[in-house]
Amino acid sequence: MKKYKIVSIALFSLLVLSSCGGEQTVKKEEKSEVGCFYTYNAAATSLEWTAFKFTEKKGVAGTFNEIIIDGPEGSDDPLALLSALKFKLPTASVETQNEERNGKIASVFFKTLATDTIRGKVTSLNAKDGSAVIDIQMNGMTKAVKGAFTLKDGAFAFNASIDVLDWKGGSAIEALNTVCKELHTGSDGISKLWSTVDLSFTTQLKSDCK
Repeated sequence: MKKYKIVSIALFSLLVLSSCGGEQTVKKEEKSEVGCFYTYNAAATSLEWTAFKFTEKKGVAGTFNEIIIDGPEGSDDPLALLSALKFKLPTASVETQNEERNGKIASVFFKTLATDTIRGKVTSLNAKDGSAVIDIQMNGMTKAVKGAFTLKDGAFAFNASIDVLDWKGGSAIEALNTVCKELHTGSDGISKLWSTVDLSFTTQLKSDCK
């Protein structure tokens, strides 16, 4: 297994039939193979989460500055490579492009959630229907998260939605909403922080094709 920080095989043959002077000749080209070896590329990886505030659910986007991916050295099967990935997200590295908000999320939300590192792994990737399952560990609990993925020419994208309440995170939501009460108050005068969070992960695998 290799730690990172932030083949398909095509076979083809052509059969040409021609006839001349009543004699049939068959010309068969030599079979060629093109194979690719795929490796994970931390530099081409993006992880984004979107939380929601206000009654009308206004999105607030963020990521983590430290994304630790653990997986195989590489594979000639990109799906097999991605299916073996594990990840760690140190919560102190949360990034929302707002230093004050970063500090509150790390010191209030994740501290209340008793989670200094979010851990997870890919459980399954179903190429037939594009469904995916990943395990996410927070607050001492591991929950399966269902989502959807696409994979084409080494470009991988995964999207899902989670509910922090599934990890018994109600008190963490309440604690963060309390310290951010004014910032979470919408035009209706209600202070609201939703427990649902959208997740988006994308990466472009490196490929060495011969």
